Amino acid sequence: MTGYQLRYRGKLLAGVDEVGRGPLAGDVVTAAVILDPRKPVAGLADSKKLSVNRRNQLAEEIREKALSWHVARASVDEIDKYNILRATLMAMVRAVDGLTLKPEYVAVDGNRLPDWEYAAEAVVGGDDKVPAISAASILAKVCRDAEMCLAEQAFPGYGFASHKGYGTRAHREAIVLLGPCLIHRKSFEPVKSLLSARQDVLT
Repeated sequence: MTGYQLRYRGKLLAGVDEVGRGPLAGDVVTAAVILDPRKPVAGLADSKKLSVNRRNQLAEEIREKALSWHVARASVDEIDKYNILRATLMAMVRAVDGLTLKPEYVAVDGNRLPDWEYAAEAVVGGDDKVPAISAASILAKVCRDAEMCLAEQAFPGYGFASHKGYGTRAHREAIVLLGPCLIHRKSFEPVKSLLSARQDVLT
């Protein structure tokens, strides 16, 4: 964790991050976390750099020690309706609004801020610089990964448990073979073109 200095120095800082902007399937999941300075969580880092076991351990510790945390989302339908950027920002608002404590300041991973009432700061690479953002990234990823494992049971054959909805070669081949399922994003390629081609065949 680098020594990045936020403009805010108080206690009620919420960190916000998202997981799932790039996949071809599933919701985009966000989390907001207000850490307790009296109960530090050691080993926080960008969730993508942690092993599955370590992420799960840290997620449990974050949920136990944080002053407040909340996981939110934007659905596949909302992603297709509004586009992934707007849907992600909507989900971030929901995550912060869902906190039991109102933050004095919000640090958001990335370079865009939602249109909201909170004093806030966007931090590029924040999930590796700001502990509260790291904590949020861990909660969001653990939640979304678990949901994609459940999706494997509901929609077998696509390999959701392994690729978590991302556009791997195996996933794309499965979409061509089986066709898109209910949790595929219809506005994302190659799903969009496959649906269009199937519609052309039917008409």
